[in-house]
Amino acid sequence: MEKIKLEILGLSPSQSQAGSFALVLGEEYGNRRLPIIIGMFEAQAIAIEIEKIQPNRPMTHDLFKSFAKAFNYTVNEIIISDLREGIFFARVHCSSADGLRETIVDARPSDAIAIALRFSVPIYTYETILSEAGIVSGSQSEPDDAIEEIVQQSKPRSLSEQIKNMSLDELHRILDESLNNEEYEKAAKIRDEIARRN
Repeated sequence: MEKIKLEILGLSPSQSQAGSFALVLGEEYGNRRLPIIIGMFEAQAIAIEIEKIQPNRPMTHDLFKSFAKAFNYTVNEIIISDLREGIFFARVHCSSADGLRETIVDARPSDAIAIALRFSVPIYTYETILSEAGIVSGSQSEPDDAIEEIVQQSKPRSLSEQIKNMSLDELHRILDESLNNEEYEKAAKIRDEIARRN
């Protein structure tokens, strides 16, 4: 699959979701933007590294870096690898210092990006994800007040909104799929919707 390099364009408090932040990533040589809603602590971890602030004690991502270096591992790149039902998934690509072992670790995009900043490695996504969730911008750089607008344009419908319009047969089908895939949180929401209708 074709990888596309991304860069961080902005991070600002989300007007629509209290306690959340809008992280906007931009295509390196293009005008598409990939907005992601992240939590306050993840936003803090990213902002601290962008601003090169030295915290009094190591944060979780600093601990990850120290742990990796202690075992002679480094991070090569991170990839925002998947988008399922409005939720982004990422992978951290690591290798041993001698290059003989490679490891891929699943992560939330916010954590993966915080780690990428600490290791100074590139952030990528795939064309399929950028085509599905990306927003086309008229300019190469976004002013801060446009970040929230970008996030609002791309905001996916929540699972609760999606299942309200499904038939009972569809709900039972995706409930079975969720249980088979061990997506228990999703299954619980679907089960609650089925119970509400009975």
